[in-house]
Amino acid sequence: MQMLADFFPILIFFIVFKIWGVFAATAAAIVVSIIQVIFYRVKHGKFEKMQLITLAIIVILGGATLIAHNDIFIKWKVSVVNWVFGIVLLATQWSDMPLMKRLLSQKINLPDQVWKKLNLSWAIFFIVMGIINIYVAYHTSTATWVNFKLFGVLGLTVLFAIGQAFFLAKHIKE
Repeated sequence: MQMLADFFPILIFFIVFKIWGVFAATAAAIVVSIIQVIFYRVKHGKFEKMQLITLAIIVILGGATLIAHNDIFIKWKVSVVNWVFGIVLLATQWSDMPLMKRLLSQKINLPDQVWKKLNLSWAIFFIVMGIINIYVAYHTSTATWVNFKLFGVLGLTVLFAIGQAFFLAKHIKE
């Protein structure tokens, strides 16, 4: 359910872009992201660090897009968020408890080496997704980039998660 909630600003961005263009979509994404973080705080009584980081990135890069009237800043947002996720995962890679283990160990039981592989594979995935986004942002139209942002990023993430599920199925402890 949380993944669906996290997907909401992207969906709003896409819809508003199709009707009013990139600058209106950027403003809408900023507003929806702020509302989403406030709603989460009211509902759960706390802020999630990654939500706040993502919010800061959308406000800064979205704000730069609106102030400079240049869509390249909002196009960089996807890469910056992915790179932050990748770097955070990498930063925990050599600790006793990699981030993926911290996030998922209550749901699944895996050997430590598998947690490290899972953590590293997601770190690499996020870094590569950031690189792919930059390529698409600079080598295609804004409309193509918006479609990639919604369908390409989502599709690649789902495919990667399915691949990870097959990998994990071999290692899950009863």
